[in-house]
Amino acid sequence: MTGRLQDKVVVITGAGSIAAGWGIGKATAVACARAGARVVAADIDGEAAAETARLVADAGGEALAVTVDVACPRSVEALAAAAVERFGRVDVVHNNVGIGRVGGPLDIDIEDWDRTHRTNVTALLIAARAFLPGMRERRSGVFLTTSSIAGQRYVGFPHLAYSVTKAAATHFTRMIAAQYAADGIRAVTIVPGLMDTPRIRLTVARAFPDLPFEELRHKRDQQVPLGTMGDGWDVANAVVFLASEEARYITGTELVVDGGLSLTMNGG
Repeated sequence: MTGRLQDKVVVITGAGSIAAGWGIGKATAVACARAGARVVAADIDGEAAAETARLVADAGGEALAVTVDVACPRSVEALAAAAVERFGRVDVVHNNVGIGRVGGPLDIDIEDWDRTHRTNVTALLIAARAFLPGMRERRSGVFLTTSSIAGQRYVGFPHLAYSVTKAAATHFTRMIAAQYAADGIRAVTIVPGLMDTPRIRLTVARAFPDLPFEELRHKRDQQVPLGTMGDGWDVANAVVFLASEEARYITGTELVVDGGLSLTMNGG
């Protein structure tokens, strides 16, 4: 198998899917494998990670499935060690975990607020400490983060903790880019818009319990200038590009994957 990521070692957190279908992490793992990468599929759900690894193998690639809690330093250190033991190094880490609970400042639980921050922001610090030293030693590496347009604007329902943490994730990644550019490390954020993934059945659908899901899906399609939500593959293709040498001069910025939604007033 040859491709734009030939022989690169890519670690993807959140590589499993929470339900049937193609989430961003699962699609990214397979897309990277098709591009020639060796993939470490990491997820808090070990069975979901294993399923993604099987799909990578079905695509002709090589994958290692690892169970990881991105909010636990020892767990992420073990992930990094497992990747190096199996493949010798890590060239790309894609931080693709995000959680959230619907609620504004007057009704979100402090415990949920803290848990969201630890999973969506502190996890980036944990990943940086686990993976950047090896990248600095080799003077090469790519640090990618999945954020959201929710970190830039109101998305139609109160999603405070998620939105604030995704804004923080974007700036965290910029800071990595600024500090480690001289070490040959690039850092870029992918900013998805309205995506049709298994997760929307568990998050957005809960925010509108009285609306049939297919009607909700249609309304979300109508919000997007291109006429439809994106999917996991749209983000996956962006990740493959950003991880490749074709993007060697791109760092410290964001690639928005939203069908033009951020150009409009339709997000609310």
